[in-house]
Order: sequence, then C-alpha cells, then structure tokens
Amino acid sequence: LGGCGVLGVGIWLAVTQGSFATLSASFPALSATNLLIATGAVIVVLGGLGCVGAVRASRVLLLTFFVLLLLIFLLELLSIILFLIYKEEIDHYAQAELQRGLHLFGSEGNVGLTNAWSIIQTDFRCCGVSNHTDWFPVYNTTRVPDSCCQEHSLDCGLEQPGTWWTEPCYKKVKMWLQENLLGLWISALCTGLTQV
Repeated sequence: LGGCGVLGVGIWLAVTQGSFATLSASFPALSATNLLIATGAVIVVLGGLGCVGAVRASRVLLLTFFVLLLLIFLLELLSIILFLIYKEEIDHYAQAELQRGLHLFGSEGNVGLTNAWSIIQTDFRCCGVSNHTDWFPVYNTTRVPDSCCQEHSLDCGLEQPGTWWTEPCYKKVKMWLQENLLGLWISALCTGLTQV
C-alpha cells in the first residue's frame, strides 16, 4: 500500500506540477516527480512479488523477492558508504551542477527548475549558489531574479545590491539539512530496518 501511495503522489505531481523541482542541468530527469514514480513502482512490484510468492507458497518467487530486497538493501548501504567517503567530491560536483543549472533559469521548458530556484531563494532568504553574483553571467549584467529581493516587487532584481539577499543558497540549504540530519537518519534507519 505504501508503494501505491508513493506512486500516486508521483503521478499526481507529474500531472499537476509538470517538471517539478529539478535543479540539475545535466540530469533533468532527476526530479522529485520521477524519483517518486520510480520508487513507488519498484515498491509495488516487489510487494506484489512477495505477496504472490507467500500466497502460492512458491519458493522461486519468495527467493526472488528475498534476493531483490537484499540487492536493494546492499545498494542503499553502498550508497551511504560512498557518500561518506566522497563527501567533498560530491559537494563540489553539486555546486558546479547547480551553477550550470542557473543558466537554464527562466528558459523555455525549464519551469520546474525556475520554480524550484524561486522557492528556495524566497524561503531560505538567499541568492545564487555561492552568492548573488552567480546570477550576473546568467543575465549578462548586474541583475538577480526577483526572488532574491528582500522586499519582493516586479523587477526588484534590477535595483541596487543592497536590496538583495546576499547569503549563498547552497550554504543555507546545507545548514538546514544538517540541522534536520537526525530526522533523515531516523527515516533511513527505519527504512533499512523494515527491509531487513
């Protein structure tokens, strides 16, 4: 049932929000919508395989279910280990990828990316990846999106830099994630325990 719920939310986001919350220029398919749909589909298929195997008392189906679940668990464990080992490289790659994504802001077909940046900059009161000057090459002038303005108004991004948020969004979001790290680890632990 959980898989159906996740799949349903992913499909609902795809229908209502279009390309929702993709910040990556190199991997536009790596969006919240697509991740939810893929995760939900895998859970539904695995759950169905386990249920059918249990009802029919089929050793082959149950063994297949066990092996697939074990593979997923090992991949999750490997992902965590690789993340901890290559934390710095991932950090630099993420910043570079977000910088490339800025150049797609406001362009046709990138509504999800544009909305995601606008929401992040407004909610976190920040501007750009490393600072507000990240936007200058995007606009080829001293300008930022209106979502960087401390007091939001039409074309406020054309005004003086003193009216813009100056803190980097990457740093602010990273700090928020670190503050909520306990909740993330508890969720990951619960997911891992239910799989075991």
